[in-house]
Amino acid sequence: MRVLVATDAWRPQVNGVVRSLENLAEEAPALGADLSFLTPDCFRTVALPTYREIRLAMATPCAARRAIERFGPDYVHIATEGPIGLATRRVCLADGRPFTTSYHTRFPEYLSARLPVPERWSYAWLRRFHNAGAGTMVSTSTLERELASRGFRHLMRWTRGVDAELFRPRAGSVIDAPRPILLYVGRVAVEKNVAAFLALDLPGTKVVVGDGPARASLEAAHPDARFLGVRSGAELAAIYASADVFVFPSLTDTFGIVLLEALASGLPVAAFPVAGPLDVIGDSGCGVLDADLGRAVRAALAIPREGCRAYALSFTWRESARQFLDNVRLAHAREDGHRSGPAATE
Repeated sequence: MRVLVATDAWRPQVNGVVRSLENLAEEAPALGADLSFLTPDCFRTVALPTYREIRLAMATPCAARRAIERFGPDYVHIATEGPIGLATRRVCLADGRPFTTSYHTRFPEYLSARLPVPERWSYAWLRRFHNAGAGTMVSTSTLERELASRGFRHLMRWTRGVDAELFRPRAGSVIDAPRPILLYVGRVAVEKNVAAFLALDLPGTKVVVGDGPARASLEAAHPDARFLGVRSGAELAAIYASADVFVFPSLTDTFGIVLLEALASGLPVAAFPVAGPLDVIGDSGCGVLDADLGRAVRAALAIPREGCRAYALSFTWRESARQFLDNVRLAHAREDGHRSGPAATE
């Protein structure tokens, strides 16, 4: 099977969408799938206002149609709701080509955190965007229930995985600082609620890995915290393994791949009891979810690291890719059946 994936999120961005798609591309060939990507690399780009790390593609329906015709896919998947996703969606609708989508990011919440835009307006637009497809993939059961209550249709589960060979417990520490070492990994932006982590009155050292528009102000406000910038690969894995607790302050993430990376490194999690942590951590005993984040951190320090690693091993990128491809086939089969049924011929 040949699948074209249209995505506005791509390297050099460092986020869960990009990691998911990179690992999907790596695992798909072993499952009999040939994937091609329509990304910002294919277009001229401009910086997103207030968030210059993200580049917006100057995508057009004509360019999207050429990409589809050049690759000749059996299936089209639209991963994001940006310019590339919009252009590809327009072509698919005009040509009567079924497509699937995925819901990765809570844009309504992110937008309202920056601008006075009611969330219901954004959700109405997103509902229209996704419901035009044959199926929308979501990462957790909590998100599926939430979107269903907002009128999203044909929701399908697509979980995530972790590279357990890269992210693993390691001897020694690459962080020379007073313990306990409390770690955050992710974008440093207002929607990630990093300020709530840095404001905690706890012993030890707070370490932030990542970059974003809020970094400068947070670094100035919290000089005792260590900001390491963006790290990846073995360097990032060593940082995970050197910490004592992974702190996940976000209230809006749809999953949180960093949670799995931390657990695979033998790192217990402290987080708020919200979607994402509730689905990933659940009742595994590998983390503490509490409305009092400081209390969650203190309790997480007592969690045995071995159990965190064992639990993380149940999440694999191979199974994630298999689920994605099964969803694509099922959604298109359902759409084909609908079109060939009685209602389609009236």
